[in-house]
Amino acid sequence: MEEIPMNLWIVVDGTKYQDHVTIFTSESEDVDERVVYIDDLENRKQAYGICGECKEPGTGWRWCQPCNAKRFKDNFENWTSGNKIIDEFIQQSQLNAVHFKKCLEWIPFEKFQNITYIAEGGFGKIYSAEWPEGFINYWDIENKKWYRSHLNKFALKSLKNSSNISSDFLNEIKSHLQIYYFDIIQCYGITQDPNTREYMMVLYYCDDGNLRNYLNLADYYIGYGNKIYKLQQIARGLLNIHNAGKVHKDFHLGNILHDKGYPYISDLGMCQPANEQTAVKGIYGVLPYIAPEVLRGHQYTKAADIYSFGIIMNEFLSEEIPFNNIPHDEFLAIKICKGLRPKISEDIPKLLADLIIKCWDAEIKNRPTTKELYLILTKWDEEVFDEACDEKGEIYFQVKECDKIGEKKFKNRSNESKSKSIQTHPQAIYTSRLVNFKNLPKPVNSTFIQINSDVNYNIQSASTNPISECLDVQLSELELSEICQSDESN
Repeated sequence: MEEIPMNLWIVVDGTKYQDHVTIFTSESEDVDERVVYIDDLENRKQAYGICGECKEPGTGWRWCQPCNAKRFKDNFENWTSGNKIIDEFIQQSQLNAVHFKKCLEWIPFEKFQNITYIAEGGFGKIYSAEWPEGFINYWDIENKKWYRSHLNKFALKSLKNSSNISSDFLNEIKSHLQIYYFDIIQCYGITQDPNTREYMMVLYYCDDGNLRNYLNLADYYIGYGNKIYKLQQIARGLLNIHNAGKVHKDFHLGNILHDKGYPYISDLGMCQPANEQTAVKGIYGVLPYIAPEVLRGHQYTKAADIYSFGIIMNEFLSEEIPFNNIPHDEFLAIKICKGLRPKISEDIPKLLADLIIKCWDAEIKNRPTTKELYLILTKWDEEVFDEACDEKGEIYFQVKECDKIGEKKFKNRSNESKSKSIQTHPQAIYTSRLVNFKNLPKPVNSTFIQINSDVNYNIQSASTNPISECLDVQLSELELSEICQSDESN
């Protein structure tokens, strides 16, 4: 009788180790110092235990890369997507997976049930679906089969014109494999709609939708302490993206999803190496969140993501959609370069308002680094929630005071006033699209913002101008000068 290998996997101590292995050849100064990256056998033994089959240390939670690679390879002949590029892409992910989050599957479309259309974004459509079989979590040594995890729903994301597989589609999935941290939406595999022939990513589904939906649908007051906690998680996810040597490039509130109390960064389709030099033919994104230097055609950098974070942070704290009452056209782009920023609510704690202003500073060098941003928010999060601490920091008292005001306003706010606050101009567009502006002025900071104890956060709104039907606008020097002079006189 064949002896069943003893399962020696142990539970991961989540407070000490990541749930996957990441090996660095040199220490990056941006690496979160609280995380222990497992780069030697002894630590891997402690974190992941010993594989019950080959007796070697695991490469991830209940995961042995060499043993699982052999299992996957033996099963290659039992499935195909019908597309050689897709097949090889999935096979490579399975052979190299050091953890289940780096393992993709080809999932036949018929395995999904109750497929429901949700929304259409700038690059594709999103559906929800049930997948009774669930995704691979680990190899069950005793029962000799894959143990699969089951979720109530999964998200299916199609990419426009992907029936002929494109590099854009695969690049987005590659980004999910390279940045497989808790704060990033996980990709489980690929499927294909038999009717449209478009390929679809199978992703983690978030019940609350994006962060804007979460705010709009909340029937309770969301305190600043809670918001700081979520912003810290978003900053941690952005730090992980930047530590992977990439920039997001399409960072806005609609691309941050929310589920069971946690925010997740999604839509990595534009994510690319931070040092990649590409000819600028146009900028994709949501205009209010795009850094002014990027609008002018400069290379997208990590600092541009920080600018976007500043807009996101203000929207999340103020609960006001940026520039929702004016067209998102070339005139708004000019005003952003000239220092126009969304209004910061007078109810926001001053320390948070100051951080917002630093993030969206026109000068790149004045913006905090991603690590600085994360560490600041982590410190504030700890100070706000550490009730046992005898010496309270300034953020603690500011949050307590502002929460008193916020709770009172929330109780007095009617449903009518809430619906009014989320109305938008018909030409204010919050899905990603191609924008291409020429001859924009050099970015400067507005003189309306003063960072002091008597800070004035009210910024004059841009005048409403008719939107150009074509966003690829090239203004002559004379036209630009006339617009700027008119703007100054007003």
